[in-house]
Amino acid sequence: MRRGEPQAPEQLLAEVYQELRKLAAHKMAGEAPGHTLQATALVHEAWLRLGGENIEHLQNRAHFFAAVGEAMRRILVENARRKKRLKRGGDQQRVDLEAIQLPAPMPDEQLLALDEALSRLGETDARATEMVKLHYFVGLTQEQVATELDVSISTVERNLAYGKAWLFREMRKDHMPPA
Repeated sequence: MRRGEPQAPEQLLAEVYQELRKLAAHKMAGEAPGHTLQATALVHEAWLRLGGENIEHLQNRAHFFAAVGEAMRRILVENARRKKRLKRGGDQQRVDLEAIQLPAPMPDEQLLALDEALSRLGETDARATEMVKLHYFVGLTQEQVATELDVSISTVERNLAYGKAWLFREMRKDHMPPA
């Protein structure tokens, strides 16, 4: 893409498509039952949001995965907000028999609270935010995050521990009843 080759975006998508699909499937496993998005649709929507064929602005592989992770997160948050609206039956819960086996789904309210807290973390510590997104939203292992961001695993571990504790505190603070 840096050399201006017109087929480069298509080649990039072909090379990372299966990996993106696995990451999307991992993200979808944490969604609430009745989720209408499928992993393939999430990958395609994220690709379109990145600009599809106009992604020359992405600097490297880490930047690409961070951008994809952010796009997937935004899609899931928008979908949660859309489902929550009463006019769309937001107070109703769909039950998909195949989806009943999903492990510990995150309710829409918690996903929205997490998104808000993650945005606030981004204002104070962009590096920890990026690592949290890559690890928890994209589904990369700590080793993969370290490789993608060219940092040590201990740096990733420290930043993830800090980010997780910070988010937990913020989300708890947001949901504490007034004294």
